Amino acid sequence: MAKATYVLLIAILVTAGVVACQTPPATTSGSDQQPPPTPVATIPPQPSPTPSEPLAAIVNGQPIPLADYQQLLAEYEAALVSRGFDLDTEEGQQMLAQASRQVLDVMIEQVLIEQAAAREKVTVTDGELDAIIQRDIEEGGGAEKFAAWLQANGWTEEDYRKRLRSQLLTSKMIERVTSSVPTTAEQVHARHILVATEAEAQSILNQLLAGADFATLAQQYSLDEATKVNGGDLGFFPRGILLAPEVEDAAFSLQPGQISGVIASQFGYHIVQVLERVPDYPLSEDALGALRDRAFRQWVDELWKAATIERYL
Repeated sequence: MAKATYVLLIAILVTAGVVACQTPPATTSGSDQQPPPTPVATIPPQPSPTPSEPLAAIVNGQPIPLADYQQLLAEYEAALVSRGFDLDTEEGQQMLAQASRQVLDVMIEQVLIEQAAAREKVTVTDGELDAIIQRDIEEGGGAEKFAAWLQANGWTEEDYRKRLRSQLLTSKMIERVTSSVPTTAEQVHARHILVATEAEAQSILNQLLAGADFATLAQQYSLDEATKVNGGDLGFFPRGILLAPEVEDAAFSLQPGQISGVIASQFGYHIVQVLERVPDYPLSEDALGALRDRAFRQWVDELWKAATIERYL
């Protein structure tokens, strides 16, 4: 866990990569006072099976209360405001419209992950929670500041504990699902040149076939600012990493020294050259992380496909 966990602990939003809550006391400059929490957004519920408690959704028979959804959406709105977004503008309204579905999707996904954890008997003990909360309190400046942060964000200690439990369960499931991702893989070391038009790419390819230096042409013509300074060098990479799968497919179809034809992708037109090819090469930290992310995303997608979900918003 990161230092002062509650700095990042809108746990469901953090899991989905959505913006975090307002700054807690551990990172506040000046006064310790926090602004009051944003009022919960008012969203009229649609008819649901439980009139006494309006619902946002039901996931495999498990309800998501409308009030929980409203609270999380309000926190999202507060985070946008704290980051300088004007929600009264057209852009702000578009972001809110997108958030209304995104927040519910995040909550549904969290329920799916927790249900899977229960099926696999993955749990978080009270002792684990107690230890992390105590550490957070100490690293965040003490119990008084922790209590003030909870109050400023409209949370109770039980809210905090519940969200921390969700975050830890998700972390444990990530570890469980991705533990089989290998740390080595077949990889190629390749470089590329990216240009805007097919005609320009063909002209560069003709120069390469006539004996021109690949790195020199990449530095001169490539639109990929991240690699052109190094002559278009992409380094070693396994399958499933590049943003342009067409480039990846071409690279894995070539042998060292070979140059591809002109390859079209969403980014433009590429020419690829493979420098090395290794059948079992250690993955870089970034590559391993990307493959683990992909494995977990695929697992979560399967949970969605198998789920019975009713929405009431």
